Amino acid sequence: MTTEVPAPSSTERYLAVQQSAEFGHLRSALRRFVFPMTAAFFVWYLLYVLLSAYARGFMGVKVVGNINVALILGLLQFASTFLIAWYYSRYAAQKVDPLADEIRAELEREGAE
Repeated sequence: MTTEVPAPSSTERYLAVQQSAEFGHLRSALRRFVFPMTAAFFVWYLLYVLLSAYARGFMGVKVVGNINVALILGLLQFASTFLIAWYYSRYAAQKVDPLADEIRAELEREGAE
């Protein structure tokens, strides 16, 4: 008489993955990028808003023709958003995606057993 051990449910498998060291490394790799970059961009955005509100003279300085400091800094807000998105895609491809792929492959191997 053999007794088979029931396979763990998908919920149990996912909870085990969530508590694993590999998942911890994945989360910390993501946090190492997301938190500092979010803080830096928020400070940059807040600086723009504060300058617009309280340094109107500085923001109104004409640089070339009718282009003033406010317009340049406003356009740099868009540029920095795209730069951060590009940088994140490179960071994720190098640091986050390989860890996530490892975890996914492990889950799929366990599911196939």
